[in-house]
Amino acid sequence: MQTSAVVTDETGTIALARQRWMSILASADAGELETAWAELALEVPYEWLRAPEVGMTMVRGRAGGDGASFNLGEMTVTRCTLRLAGGQVGFAYVTGRNKRHAALAALCDGLLQDSAHHDRVMRIVVQPLSEAVVARRADTARRAAATKVDFFTMVRGDNPK
Repeated sequence: MQTSAVVTDETGTIALARQRWMSILASADAGELETAWAELALEVPYEWLRAPEVGMTMVRGRAGGDGASFNLGEMTVTRCTLRLAGGQVGFAYVTGRNKRHAALAALCDGLLQDSAHHDRVMRIVVQPLSEAVVARRADTARRAAATKVDFFTMVRGDNPK
C-alpha cells in the first residue's frame, strides 16, 4: 500500500493540525460543508472501513469544572471511517444523525493527510468553514451577552447603622 507524505504543521506534529481540522469539519454546518465539497470538485475513490452509523455516547461533566465527574446525559453522534485509494484513512465523528456530514468530514480528513490535496482542501474547505464556525460562535456569544444581568447590592440611605 502506497501512502503519500503526511503534511505536518509548523511544529512538525500532525496530531495538533489534524485535531484542529477534524474539529472544524465536525463543527461546521452540514450545508456549508456540502457547498465547499462541491466547490472542491474532486472524484475521490475510497472504500468504507466503517460506513456511517448513528449511535449514542455518554456526555460527562465535572462539578465546578474541576470537581467530581458525573454523567450529564447521552447525545447522538454519527461516525464513519474510510480508506482513500492512496492508503490514507479518514475518520469522522459528528453530532447528530447526518450521515452525509460524517462522510464528507471523513473524506476531507483523508485528503488533508495527502500532500497532493492538502493545500487545496485547506484553502477551499477548512479555512472558510473555520471562519464560519468562529463567526457563528461570536454571534452566539454576542446574543448571550445581551441577556446578561448584573446583580449588585445597593445600600439604602434609610438603613440604621
